[in-house]
Amino acid sequence: MNAQKGKTVPVEYQQVVSAYQKARRGGKASGIDNMSWEEFDKNLENNLYIIWNRLASGSYHPQAVKEVAIPKKDGTQRELGIPTLRERIAQTVVKDCIEERIDKMFHENSYGYRPLKSAHDAVEQVRQNCYKQDWVIDMDIRKFFDEIDHELLMKALNHVIQEKWILTLIERWLQAPVQKLDGSLQPKAGRGTPQGGVISPLLANLYLHYAFDVWLGKHHPDVHFVRYADDIVIHCKSKEEAETVLSAVKARLEEVKLRLNEDKTRIVYCKDYKRRLQYDAVKFDFLGFSFQPRQRISKRDNKPFAAFTAEISAENQKRIRDDIKCIGIWRNPTVEIPNIAVVLNAKLRGWINYYGMYSKKKLRFALWTVDLKLVKWLRRKYKLNYHEAITRLKAIQQQDCKLFYHWEKGYCLLP
Repeated sequence: MNAQKGKTVPVEYQQVVSAYQKARRGGKASGIDNMSWEEFDKNLENNLYIIWNRLASGSYHPQAVKEVAIPKKDGTQRELGIPTLRERIAQTVVKDCIEERIDKMFHENSYGYRPLKSAHDAVEQVRQNCYKQDWVIDMDIRKFFDEIDHELLMKALNHVIQEKWILTLIERWLQAPVQKLDGSLQPKAGRGTPQGGVISPLLANLYLHYAFDVWLGKHHPDVHFVRYADDIVIHCKSKEEAETVLSAVKARLEEVKLRLNEDKTRIVYCKDYKRRLQYDAVKFDFLGFSFQPRQRISKRDNKPFAAFTAEISAENQKRIRDDIKCIGIWRNPTVEIPNIAVVLNAKLRGWINYYGMYSKKKLRFALWTVDLKLVKWLRRKYKLNYHEAITRLKAIQQQDCKLFYHWEKGYCLLP
C-alpha cells in the first residue's frame, strides 16, 4: 500500500489506513450509499486511496447524512445521522489530528467521549459529590446535538485550531444535508451536528466547554458539576444556591443558542439519614443509574439506615427484562442450553460489568428473567412441570456454574 504524499494538505496515506482500522471496529450501519464494510473491503486499497487522494488534494466533499430514528425511553424518537463508511474514515483522520490538543484543555469534570475517562468515572464523581453537597440540579438540554449553532462552534474551533484545511473540512461536514426518512434532502440551516458522526462528540464537547464549563467556573466557582456530553449534574450547598444557579444557567444557554428542557430539569434534595428536610424531589437518574434514598444495613451495629446511593434505574431494569424476553432463541426447542448461553453471555457480561458497579439487588432481580425464561424453555422442550424444570436447571447449574455469565458472577436467584 504505497502512495505519494499529498502536496496541498499534510495528510499521509498511513493516517487513512490507521483511521480505517479504527472506524472498522465501530458501528456497522451504512450511510446513504448503503455500502457495508464487507463491500468496502472487497476493493479496500482503492477505496482508501480515493479517500486519501481527496483529503490530500483538498477536494474532499462529504455526502449527505442518512437519518435513522431510534426509540427513546419516553416513547419519542431520536434521529441519528449516519454518515457513509468513507465519511467515518475521513472524520477519524481529522479527529486523530486534533483530539489530543483539544482534549487537554477540557475541564476535569467533563467525562463524555474522552480518552482515559469513562461513564463509571462520571457516576462515581456524582456519587462522591452527593455525599458532600445536599442539593442537585438535574439538568437536561433540549435536542442539544440538533441545536448546536454552527457560527459559535466555528468560532470556538478557530480559537483552538490553526490548520485551515481542518476547519474547512469540519465546516463542510456541518453543512452536509440530511437525507430524511422519506428520502428528501434537508439542509442544516446553520445548526446541528449528526449524533452518529465520528467527530460529533468532540465538537459537542468543545461547544459545551465554552458554553457551559468555562462559564460556570468563572461565574459560580464554588459550585461543582459533572458533565458527560450533554448529561449534566450540578451540585449545590443549598436550595437557594441551586435556584440561583439554575436561573443563571437557563439564561446562559439562551445566550449560546441552546434551550433548557424545563420538563426534565429539576432541583433534587439528596435525602438520607442525616438530611431530613421534607422535599418532593429526592431522586434523579444519571447515565443509567438512579440516585435516591435507599435503606441500608449498618456494618457497625447491624441496624437499618437511609443512604443516598446509586443503583440501576427502573427504566434500565425494564429494558434488560424486555431484551431478555425478546431474544428469539427462546422459541426454538430444538437448540441446546449451551447455544442459549452463547447468545446471552455477551449481553449479560455488558449489563453486569456496567450496572453491577454499585448495589446489585435491582440488577439481580432484572437478571432473574433469564432463569425464569430458562425454566419455561425447559418445560416446553422436555414436557416438564414447573418443579421438574427447576430441578433440572439446578442440576445444570451445579454441573457448570460458569455456563451463564450471571451464574458465574453470583446473580442466580434459583430457589
